[in-house]
Amino acid sequence: MTFRPLATALTVLALLSAAACGGSSTTPTETLPMPESGRAMPSAAAQPPAQEDSAAARDRATARAEDPETTRSHDTAAEQISTFSLDVDTASYGYSRRLLGEGSLPEPGRVRPEEFVNFFAQDYAEPEDDGFTVHVDGARTPGNGTALLRVGLQTRGVAAESRRPANLTFVVDVSGSMGEPGRLDLVKESLHRLVDQLGPGDRVSVVAFSGEAEVVLAMTPATDRERLHAAVERLAVQQSTNLEAGLTQGYAEAADGFRPAAANRVILLSDGLANAGDTTWQGILDRVAEAAGKKITLLCVGVGREYGDELMEQLADNGDGAAVYVGSADDAHKVFVEQLATTVDLRARDAKAQVVFNPSAVESYRLIGYENRRIAAEDFRDDAKDGGEVGPGHSVTALYEVRLRGGASGQLATATVRWQDPDTRAPAEAARSLAARELGASIWEGTSPRFQVDVVAAGFAEYLRTREGLAGLTADDLAAHATRLAASTEDPAVTELARLIAQAASLT
Repeated sequence: MTFRPLATALTVLALLSAAACGGSSTTPTETLPMPESGRAMPSAAAQPPAQEDSAAARDRATARAEDPETTRSHDTAAEQISTFSLDVDTASYGYSRRLLGEGSLPEPGRVRPEEFVNFFAQDYAEPEDDGFTVHVDGARTPGNGTALLRVGLQTRGVAAESRRPANLTFVVDVSGSMGEPGRLDLVKESLHRLVDQLGPGDRVSVVAFSGEAEVVLAMTPATDRERLHAAVERLAVQQSTNLEAGLTQGYAEAADGFRPAAANRVILLSDGLANAGDTTWQGILDRVAEAAGKKITLLCVGVGREYGDELMEQLADNGDGAAVYVGSADDAHKVFVEQLATTVDLRARDAKAQVVFNPSAVESYRLIGYENRRIAAEDFRDDAKDGGEVGPGHSVTALYEVRLRGGASGQLATATVRWQDPDTRAPAEAARSLAARELGASIWEGTSPRFQVDVVAAGFAEYLRTREGLAGLTADDLAAHATRLAASTEDPAVTELARLIAQAASLT
């Protein structure tokens, strides 16, 4: 990896006075912001219209993948602190998986490493309360004094029958493009599966949109399954895609049926290709952000081979929610049956992570992925600044590639997560440190299988978007490790990962 020192004298003095790394804790806090480092997330206003042609989208995707921020490393003398909002999206992996299965490579700009890593199961211990556990580990990589560090965050799970009741508003795209196989038919199957899993305290409304929006079913108790299934069956393909109208009507329905004690969520099911109404990203994002401030969260469920990935991701980010991609009936089962509690409920709002590196032990670092989730360090404890929303039983993982100083010893880094209670908005934090002696001697020996899977998933994403390996790993290396790990974990998702890596290597 390439490291470019960025130090300036004033920044060095400021950052060396940052808060020292600490031990494990989970306490409410109102402390002052940490010193500045990093860069603020780009404004959504700078994003282009959603209706741009596919060639322009590909050009922008390639430009993003080649952006220096993708591979830029930070000199710890100047930038001791790395801060980002949590991201539980997995749509990038799901969409890439579909394209590779059809014999095509995903566009580099649509490959987000954090969404590849977060697709896979983890082995982090759950907290006893409603906060997070923080897990930090790592291992040295061959040559040049480098290492990979993993920061893992985990919330406590909940049984489906124990979760809070949910108010769900389905906003369903029924435009002409949704008539293609694997779009509206898959959406309807997904909704039928979800309806069958809902409990007696849940309620559902259905909004359809094409050229304009229509309320197909007002808020209805989930116990009236016959009416709900009938409403889903009435969904039929129409004309253009007025995403703005659909979300506006959907949020109006959600607001009318709002219950303070329930999880109030809009679930958008679409290919994300807006071509009518307000098709500028900023106009749609503003409406979503306003609703999110009223405790109505958003889940974006993407479908279709031609898929507006960027718009759906930005909607999820602005709507205090998540973006997933459903490409098959198995995907629908995972999202709406196996992960139902995580799909509809929340454990934490505006969650952010901050990693403080010890400059006497770590020369430089690079956060792998999270490019559009990075925030300024002073925003970490500013609870007015937006973060990510995390559901029960959810894990979030971030990998750092670091260069160690010669003879590095003592503490390497401290990772802290800050979040707000989803109901009271009371802030809390938890933290964990990693010492140099705790580093594994090798990525592949003495580390957990799940750590190794994370390295393979991140390495695969890096290969797809830059054609360069992570930690010197080639595509053949990644495929071999994935095959070995599939056997040791007995995880079908890892078996599929090995197949996808081999498929990608054959296409490049």
